Amino acid sequence: MKIIQSFKSLFFVTALGSLLVMSSCNKDDDPIVAPPTPTVVGVAQSDTTFSILVAAVVKANLATTLSDVSKSYTVFAPTNNAFRAAGYTEASINALSAADVTNVLTPLLLYHVLGSKVLAASVPTSDTVKTLNTKNLYASKGANGVFVNGIKVVTADINASNGVVHVIDKVLVPPTQSIAQVVIANASAPTPEFSLLLAAVSRAGLAGVLSGPGKFTVFAPTNAAFSALGAPYNNASTIATADSATVRRIILSHVLPTNAFASDLVINGTLNTANPLAVISPQQTLTVTGATALKITGSTATPSNIITTPAPLFNIVTTNGVIHVIDKVLL
Repeated sequence: MKIIQSFKSLFFVTALGSLLVMSSCNKDDDPIVAPPTPTVVGVAQSDTTFSILVAAVVKANLATTLSDVSKSYTVFAPTNNAFRAAGYTEASINALSAADVTNVLTPLLLYHVLGSKVLAASVPTSDTVKTLNTKNLYASKGANGVFVNGIKVVTADINASNGVVHVIDKVLVPPTQSIAQVVIANASAPTPEFSLLLAAVSRAGLAGVLSGPGKFTVFAPTNAAFSALGAPYNNASTIATADSATVRRIILSHVLPTNAFASDLVINGTLNTANPLAVISPQQTLTVTGATALKITGSTATPSNIITTPAPLFNIVTTNGVIHVIDKVLL
């Protein structure tokens, strides 16, 4: 009887062990279901760093649009600190009127979105792309990273089910004026910096060119820079009667036929000026002599410095390029 009882106990333990092993094997064989990848909106919603961005997207009624998985987007996502530096908080966004949402907030947000997926590795050295609000956004990639409008991408390639998110630490402001319009508007300001530059651009016959399409970089000398040259460049009326070919050569020495933000300037690198626009002028080559300093290659003159403070005197984004204010005329 004890032998039979022992046999039953052994059979029960063996069967139980087999059952546990089978159960364990079945669990190991079950497929692991990964959580679904969030949309670009879901990426922002999952991180409190973007709570102001989320509030703005909701206020502008863009959450549904940007959650569409049949579309593909690239979102340059400003952090909360970026929005605060631009004067936005969740409370101020929620208090915006319908008119402000339509005329200000929605265009601002759409300026941070491209209608296709662009990973950091696919950003070209320098390119102009259209955002969802149809304004130009200037993207570049170099040794220092990826930049949009001169603003660095601090975290790239956050994958989403309908695109990709790149984190930036400043808010992108859509441009509303061309290079020529910025110069003209400043020339009539209470304390103008560009009235002599405007006179020179007009004498050179380049106002139309710098108002048109294209991607230009203009190094814009201040009134003080022109005045330092003496006559005839120290007065708008005498500039208007100066030799137009000479003035044209001077102005075109300050124009690049591409986008070059401060972040794109490489020390000891060179930049070629806009010879395609200069029928009567030889192309000049500029040498970058410092982080924000440059001069015409071969010149023994003191380098001209990009004026970096107070902002915004460099990386001034326009509809057709970028302006940097400089303290000396390039000769």
